[in-house]
Amino acid sequence: MESRLVIDDVRLEPIAAKVLAGERLTFDDGTALYRTPDLLALGWLANHVREKRHGNVCYYNVNRHINPTNVCVAQCKLCAFGRQPDAPGAYTYALEEIWQRAEQGVREGATEFHMVGGLHPDLPFEYFLDLMRGLKKRCPTVHLKAFTMVEIGYFARIAKLSVREVLVALKEAGVDSLPGGGAEIFNPRVRKVICDHKTSGQQWLNIARTAHQLGLHSNATMLYGHIETEEERVEHLIALRTLQDETHGFVTFIPLAFHPENTALSHLPKPSGFADLKNIAVSRLMLDNFDHIKAYWIMLTPRIAQIALRFGADDIDGTVVEEKIYHDAGATTAEFTSRADLERLIREAGRVPAERDTLYRPVDRSKMPPLPPPENRSDATLSIIV
Repeated sequence: MESRLVIDDVRLEPIAAKVLAGERLTFDDGTALYRTPDLLALGWLANHVREKRHGNVCYYNVNRHINPTNVCVAQCKLCAFGRQPDAPGAYTYALEEIWQRAEQGVREGATEFHMVGGLHPDLPFEYFLDLMRGLKKRCPTVHLKAFTMVEIGYFARIAKLSVREVLVALKEAGVDSLPGGGAEIFNPRVRKVICDHKTSGQQWLNIARTAHQLGLHSNATMLYGHIETEEERVEHLIALRTLQDETHGFVTFIPLAFHPENTALSHLPKPSGFADLKNIAVSRLMLDNFDHIKAYWIMLTPRIAQIALRFGADDIDGTVVEEKIYHDAGATTAEFTSRADLERLIREAGRVPAERDTLYRPVDRSKMPPLPPPENRSDATLSIIV
C-alpha cells in the first residue's frame, strides 16, 4: 500500500498534480525539482511513477566489463582512465587476451559484455571489427554492448567513413547495442571545460539517432556533480526525451555521479548522497518515455543504490567484473558483485529481484544450458600491444 504524499515545499504542489495526472513536465518543472530541498516528496513522486511502471520488481543482469585500451587522445579533464601511449599504466590488450577474458565471462554466466575504451591514436578500425567478429564467433549467445557515441565518432574519423557506415560495419561484425557513455552534459559551455576534444553534445545525439535508425538500441547517461548548472542538467534530460520521442531507441537512462579523484578537476567535491538520490528522482520524473532508470551501484555505492530503488530507479546494473573507469577515478566500491549478492541487496531494499538480459527480456537460468567448467590455463598471460 502506497504511503501518503506529504509536501513541505509548496512549489512542488502543481508539479505533483501533473505527475499524478500523468502529464509531461516542463523545463521550469525540472529546474524546480532540482532546486527543492524537499527530497522526500520528490522521492515519493518518483517512486510513484516507478511502481506504476514496474511494481515491486528490480532488474539486474550478469555482465562483464571489458575495456580494450586506456590509451586515449582526448585528455578530458573529467577522466582518470585515459593515458597517453607512453604514460605509466597505459595498456592495450591483444585480441586473443580479450577473447580469453570474454570466454571466462561465459563460464561465469555472463549474458552481456559491456565494452568501452580510449580513443587510441594507432589502432585501426579493423582492430575493433576483428574484436567483435571474434567475440561473436566464440561467445555467440552473449549480447555485445560495445562502443559509446564518442568512440563511434572517432572510428568514423580515423577510418574516413560516415557514422552510418561505421555503425553498419560494427553491426555486421556482431555489435548488438551501444552503451550510453560520453554524453556527460550536452551544453557546449560545460563540454568546453570538461571534455573539449570529445564529440559535441549535438554530435552525440546525432550518432545515437543514426544508431537507432539502424535498429541498434542504446543507453543514455548524464554526468552530474562537476561544473554544470541545474538548468544545464534539465536541458540535457529534455534533449534525450526529445530524441526518444523520435526514435524510441533508448533502453535505459543512467545518471552518473562525477568522481573527481585523479582527474584535472580533483579540487571539486564529490556529489553527496542527497544529490545522487535527487538526480535519480528527477530523471525518473522528467524522462517519461524511458522505461528504465538505473542506479549504477559501482558509482553510487551499494547502500545508495538500495535507497535509490525507492527514489525512481528500477535497475541496479549487473555483476560488472573488472570495472576500470570509475575505479581509476577513486571509486572504492568492489569491481565485482555476485548474482547472489545483487539479489540480496535488492531483497534487503524490499524489492523483488528479476534477472534480465540487455534488452530487459527475462533470463531463466533453469532453462539455460549448464555453464562450461572453469578453465585451468597455465599458459594464460596478459598480452599487450605497444
